[in-house]
Amino acid sequence: MKLFRSALIVAALLFAPVTALAQSDNNAARSVITDQLEAFIARDFDRAYSFASDNIKGFFPTVEQFMAMVQGGYLPVLRPGNYAFGNTEDLAEGRIKQDVLIRAPDGSDWTAVYYMQRQPDGTWKVDGVNLRKGAAGMT
Repeated sequence: MKLFRSALIVAALLFAPVTALAQSDNNAARSVITDQLEAFIARDFDRAYSFASDNIKGFFPTVEQFMAMVQGGYLPVLRPGNYAFGNTEDLAEGRIKQDVLIRAPDGSDWTAVYYMQRQPDGTWKVDGVNLRKGAAGMT
């Protein structure tokens, strides 16, 4: 029995840093999402674009092209009334899926599913957003 308890303690100690790191990553990803949303609200589109991953920048190589895409299909993200974080899911190494519940300017509720990607320098960037009407469950 003593051996079993010792093994559990060792296992807990080995996995504790992973959990802390994952929470740290989730917090960092949420911070990037918040910064991008706040940049949209402030109409600082250059700053908002700076949070896009290289993949996104490959599809939209200029701020103007990026903003045309956002204005054309992501109005709740561009002008959120209120927003709150919902479910978070750790995907493959270096990727996080984060639900963001958004109240649009017209009062409708939306869920923006952010796909975040860790960059080679360790920072997190927005690698895609799926927008759907209605609010998903919160955590």
